Amino acid sequence: MSYMEAKARYAALGVDADAAIARLAAVPVSIHCWQGDDVRGFDTDPSKPLTGGIQTTGNYPGRARTPEELMADFDRVLALCPGTKKISLHASYAIFEDGEWADRDKLEPKHFRRWVEYCKARGIGADFNPTFFSHPKCDPLTLSSPNEETRRFWIEHGKACIRISSYLAEELGQPCVMNIWTGDGFKDIPADRMGPRVRYREAIDEILSEPYDFAKVKPCIESKVFGIGVEAYTVGSAEFALSYAAANMDKCIPLMDNGHYHPTEVVSDKIPALLAFFPEIALHITRPIRWDSDHVVLFDDETREMAKEIVRCGGLDGRVNIALDYFDASINRVAAWVLGVRNVQKALLYALLTPNEAMKQMQDGGDFTSLLVRQEELKTLPFGEVWDEYCCRCGVPQDGAWLPEVKQYEKDVLMARV
Repeated sequence: MSYMEAKARYAALGVDADAAIARLAAVPVSIHCWQGDDVRGFDTDPSKPLTGGIQTTGNYPGRARTPEELMADFDRVLALCPGTKKISLHASYAIFEDGEWADRDKLEPKHFRRWVEYCKARGIGADFNPTFFSHPKCDPLTLSSPNEETRRFWIEHGKACIRISSYLAEELGQPCVMNIWTGDGFKDIPADRMGPRVRYREAIDEILSEPYDFAKVKPCIESKVFGIGVEAYTVGSAEFALSYAAANMDKCIPLMDNGHYHPTEVVSDKIPALLAFFPEIALHITRPIRWDSDHVVLFDDETREMAKEIVRCGGLDGRVNIALDYFDASINRVAAWVLGVRNVQKALLYALLTPNEAMKQMQDGGDFTSLLVRQEELKTLPFGEVWDEYCCRCGVPQDGAWLPEVKQYEKDVLMARV
């Protein structure tokens, strides 16, 4: 079937495929830099283990070891993925030059100058993340630590990240989403659950006291249900993070990661719940298998459902900041990057090709028979032809054509790093 035939099939349901393609092409999706180097960064010894609830598995050859290698790999991703992109950076990806080094509480915008140059040359924006893990001053707590020196160090790190986020937003002319997440918690049952949360709340208050333009810098508070070494208690629980964002709507927004909830919870249902109250939210898309395992994102049921809710709730109009967050070192890292990004794009296009208004009328009119039938019939419409057309218009390879390019890049570039 040709694209024109597929377009006609969707038009019969009141869906304009050309409009869906054009709409999606303008939606920014923030791509995480850390898939390319296994969350190592450039500010500490790369041979040291990851700590603070972070772990990556696998030893596939070709990991990026330098800023130049990471940027080259990211260029391959940009060339193979359709749509508008941003890059999501962690503070640990600071680039030091001429023998300089600064600890995380002393980071400055100049340490991200080369990332700004990289983004400007490619016409993309940037988001930012303070790095509250893999550092000697994780004791193992950070912002919730009872140790004043430890807590002060990490507060200063957060404030430095506000300044860096402002720099990125100003230089690139796009809002910068700055996500606050820590792995603070305890392995076993704590004697005091409230104390760490009060300290955490007060620490975030101090971080957000650093001046910034909320229209340009979007601080987020991200929760987590549990992690490695903090199985019994997580300071930044879902209730904590959401309550903080709700109490401070004038200076931060909530962030949901669909791997950071109990296995029976789905973020697709939480998106409309939050958008009923918050003007704007942020979203990390990953693939949890029983827990926050950060597998490569698939074109699976929950990814499609999240995309449907984003589209139905007007999230593409600036209300939902979409980003990816996963890391797999067991397969080709560039292929993992590209596959996840393309699958998120697929899910969004699939949602845009849904006759949402007509289906809403069926629901509101109590015609649940027609609604169920329509939902099922949509699954066999010629979506693939529209996706191929979208890739063609964006100037990137169609499915079946991009993996050979990654394999050649592996042969020519990645294997030379071994």
